[in-house]
Amino acid sequence: MSLNNSSNVFLDSVPGNSNRFQVNVINESHESSASVDNNTDPPHYEETSFGDETQNRFRISFRPGNQECYDNFLQNGETAKTDASFHAYDSHTNTYYLQTFGHNTVDAVPKIEYYRNTGSISGPKVNRPSLLEIHEQLAKNVAVAPGSVDRVANGDGMPGDEEAENKEGEDKAGAVKFGWVKGVLVRCMLNIWGVMLFIRLSWIVGEAGIGLGVLIILLSTMVTSITGLSTSAIATNGFVRGGGAYYLISRSLGPEFGGSIGLIFAFANAVAVAMYVVGFAETVVDLLKESNSMMVDPTNDIRIIGSITVVILLGISVAGMEWEAKAQVILLVILLIAIANFFIGTVIPSNNEKKSRGFFNYQASIFAENFGPSFTKGEGFFSVFAIFFPAATGILAGANISGDLEDPQDAIPRGTMLAIFITTVAYIGVAICVGACVVRDATGSMNDTIISGMNCNGSAACGLGYDFSRCRHEPCQYGLMNNFQVMSMVSGFGPLITAGIFSATLSSALASLVSAPKVFQALCKDNIYKALQFFAKGYGKNNEPLRGYILTFVIAMAFILIAELNTIAPIISNFFLASYALINFSCFHASYAKSPGWRPAYGIYNMWVSLFGAILCCAVMFVINWWAAVITYVIEFFLYIYVTYKKPDVNWGSSTQALSYVSALDNALELTTVEDHVKNFRPQCIVLTGGPMTRPALLDITHAFTKNSGLCICCEVFVGPRKLCVKEMNSGMAKKQAWLIKNKIKAFYAAVAADCFRDGVRSLLQASGLGRMKPNTLVIGYKKNWRKAPLTEIENYVGIIHDAFDFEIGVVIVRISQGFDISQVLQVQDELEKLEQERLALEATIKDNECEEGSGGIRGLFKKASKLNITKPTPKKDSSMNTIQSMHVGEFNQKLVEASTQFKKKQGKGTIDVWWLFDDGGLTLLIPYILTLRKKWKDCKLRIYVGGKINRIEEEKIAMASLLSKFRIKFADIHIIGDINIKPNKESWKVFEEMIEPYRLHESCKDLTTAEKLKRETPWKITDAELEAVKEKSYRQVRLNELLQEHSRAANLIVLSLPVARKGSISDWLYMAWLEILTKNLPPVLLVRGNHKNVLTFYS
Repeated sequence: MSLNNSSNVFLDSVPGNSNRFQVNVINESHESSASVDNNTDPPHYEETSFGDETQNRFRISFRPGNQECYDNFLQNGETAKTDASFHAYDSHTNTYYLQTFGHNTVDAVPKIEYYRNTGSISGPKVNRPSLLEIHEQLAKNVAVAPGSVDRVANGDGMPGDEEAENKEGEDKAGAVKFGWVKGVLVRCMLNIWGVMLFIRLSWIVGEAGIGLGVLIILLSTMVTSITGLSTSAIATNGFVRGGGAYYLISRSLGPEFGGSIGLIFAFANAVAVAMYVVGFAETVVDLLKESNSMMVDPTNDIRIIGSITVVILLGISVAGMEWEAKAQVILLVILLIAIANFFIGTVIPSNNEKKSRGFFNYQASIFAENFGPSFTKGEGFFSVFAIFFPAATGILAGANISGDLEDPQDAIPRGTMLAIFITTVAYIGVAICVGACVVRDATGSMNDTIISGMNCNGSAACGLGYDFSRCRHEPCQYGLMNNFQVMSMVSGFGPLITAGIFSATLSSALASLVSAPKVFQALCKDNIYKALQFFAKGYGKNNEPLRGYILTFVIAMAFILIAELNTIAPIISNFFLASYALINFSCFHASYAKSPGWRPAYGIYNMWVSLFGAILCCAVMFVINWWAAVITYVIEFFLYIYVTYKKPDVNWGSSTQALSYVSALDNALELTTVEDHVKNFRPQCIVLTGGPMTRPALLDITHAFTKNSGLCICCEVFVGPRKLCVKEMNSGMAKKQAWLIKNKIKAFYAAVAADCFRDGVRSLLQASGLGRMKPNTLVIGYKKNWRKAPLTEIENYVGIIHDAFDFEIGVVIVRISQGFDISQVLQVQDELEKLEQERLALEATIKDNECEEGSGGIRGLFKKASKLNITKPTPKKDSSMNTIQSMHVGEFNQKLVEASTQFKKKQGKGTIDVWWLFDDGGLTLLIPYILTLRKKWKDCKLRIYVGGKINRIEEEKIAMASLLSKFRIKFADIHIIGDINIKPNKESWKVFEEMIEPYRLHESCKDLTTAEKLKRETPWKITDAELEAVKEKSYRQVRLNELLQEHSRAANLIVLSLPVARKGSISDWLYMAWLEILTKNLPPVLLVRGNHKNVLTFYS
């Protein structure tokens, strides 16, 4: 294969290797074609052609096998053409085709850097080109540095990334990372093989027998194996950082479960250090007793030896993970030698002393006798199981240092499962061997042999020449049931078993001493418990939690010196089991949620098996100790409530979120199968607030009657060029929804980009909502500046009311005296906050610069200023901005600010006056009723006003009272207004005429030609014919205002039937004049018009 003028550039390093990466540059010339034809091995490739067909083409072929050569090509292929000679958009030269695919375009090829989190310890995060950058037309005047597009597009870095990468590399250099053997396998084996193996397993076999003893081991292993499988699944579902069980649970179930279990799991590990050290100290004290070398007394000797041991272990841990790992390996070697020593001892012929103590080597009769159970008084299967089960725990020892593993996703599954298998085989092997070699009871007296002629009691020992029958009537000191040092007796060399006990206790203590600070540090880093943030700090290359080590040391010392470990041991075991239960439940929950993000690389798990494991762990907790289980659940529940109440500001994509989504989706789909019923009607509102923070009063009053009962969607319409609108809309989505959450407003935020305001609202009215959760009511603020507004704004405003009615959606128009829009106030506040931040940042920079002696002078100041983003302020295009900047917030209309919060305050005793003039299905009555159920409005009474005949006021009052009682709506009073249809007084009518005067056509005062011309030029104006046709309606609006002034001037809120303007008959300006005169000089008014479908019923 040839390459122009350089045939050996891409040759494989090993000639003849069939697994290689081939690059063919093929000319359209005859020679090149011949060269390709001579290649008898047809390459498997995908051909991609760039540029004109007459130009060269770049072919890449992969053959099965490793891609090392391909990687080398990616790294070194740039040398085919230097950045100095290659323009980013050069696509018409030979060397262009030597660039790797993706380097010729802004579009990026897949790379891991795009998927990392910001601040990832595994490498820098790089932002891929946005869809806008790829989709929009490329600017012709854009200046592209040679090679920069290739580098950025393929994630090779962004400006400033090199410095970050170098710093990251420096930080990681020298950090100790462990593989799966030293990091997980060794730790898990040491933690699982505890002191129980040497001093309690023989007793368990004596009580339960070989058969049930093996069953107890297998049952314990089943719990830990299921937990191991669940741990492996979670650990391989993404990058695992430090924190072990806490990290796995919190990232799966969320901070509530993770934060509660993380604290008790770290505490359990800290106290476990004390338990293991006391076990070690007790063994040493027993040896001192045998040699009469006691220091003070047994209790104080345990304290002295335990304290010294903890200090030594702390020194090993603080010295660094590397020293701790070396110590663990040494302890494992000693432990393995001790176990091997036991198995060797079982085949060494027993002497008379050992026979008198019950050891006869392998005997079928002993195996048969010991196969069944022989429980002593007070013991049973579950009590024996409870004693053994803690010996099977410790499977999370490797996961707890996940942050110190080279590849946690590979190390945790492999090391944990292999450790469970090896330790289980060892436990079963020891149980069977000890059960086949040693009898249950033995006197230890070599004189208890059977003399010929003596009656044999039929026991295995009797058949082997020893009579231990007196053990039935008096306690004996030897045998499986009585002697905890059976393994020392059986072993080839007894002191090695003692060394094994030392190794088991010290290794478990060391593992717990390392695990507790690591888990605690991860918990503190997440800042779930604010008071514990002090312990989040790490030191050195490995980010060692030295503060956590000191805290763990203090806890361990406290329990060694003052605590009753026999009492607290069951609680600690239950703490560990609670962690196992939650890990299993996490695996089940993540699988059950069916989130696409749940795709663990470790596939040997089953969601139902994990659930069974979680239930099994909970059951074992009660088997071990019921009161300890209750205490564990109470503590965990308390911590769960605390974390839930504090609501930590974290988002880990937990399965709880995924299941919430699935549940919401299922409920929404199920809701679509149910027909609407009037009893279940609730206002579901679209509120045209714009940005929710700009019209808080409008949102507050709507939220008052939708909170916890109906849908509320805050909507904003962005009008203008689509590109700019979409960019602005998308950038503010999360911020505005976050504002709603922060202010505890149960509402959604939605926005659309449209060519005009009415089109945007029309889209929202039709497309908002989901299934049955669709808006049925439009809430808008009253357009206070309608007389100064452009014609298009009025047409849009009235038009959206018409559109709502067309879509059979109710309308609520809210009017308050000061208006709703406080965007100017917010603008001033933002500007002042920015100025204050810049001032503080500048002061901090100057202060830091003054504190630095002999550092870079003015240069350092500029460098720091750039980091703090202190730049020369750019001149504002809008001159009004400069005016606003110079003004203080207090100079704005204070009444506007107060009005914006009026619905947040508790409304005192007063009334809500409901002017139910027209029957719209009952929405005009339902909204004020819902308001009276709210805490802020509960002291307000409903007063109902309806129209009626003067001569039938009492009858109509009784009828209305009867109707309201059937609706079960409480009211304070009912008023029948009989004089609505009389003409308003002249002063009021004059105000209305003056209001509409600028918008009248006055065609009757002009000749026909002029009138027709004016109609064509200004079709929006109010004609004399129109005004005369609806004169009675105009009278009614003016008269109603007079009545409202008379009856409801002191009300807290007025709810009034909204007049409907018939399309094509009522001009927009006349309709706005109606609304203006109707609600003029009144308390807050809600103009309500339902869709004329029943929203109230008196049927059950």
